[in-house]
Amino acid sequence: MMRVFAAICAAALATAGCSAPPVAPVVGPDPSNPAARAPAVDYRSTTAPYSSRRPVEPGPWREQNERATPQPKSAQ
Repeated sequence: MMRVFAAICAAALATAGCSAPPVAPVVGPDPSNPAARAPAVDYRSTTAPYSSRRPVEPGPWREQNERATPQPKSAQ
């Protein structure tokens, strides 16, 4: 029984090796075509919004509180 199963598996593998590869899905221009159009590449710096966060001496706490306080809404 085991030899029959092995023979069936060997036959299946041999015939599967002779089949054509599956077709790739087409979802746009062919990437292997050098004449295919591609979107333009823009430069964006990865460090542009960087600001230094080095430790500094503490500032006056009253001024820091006043800067952090929300502005009062105008009464109408």
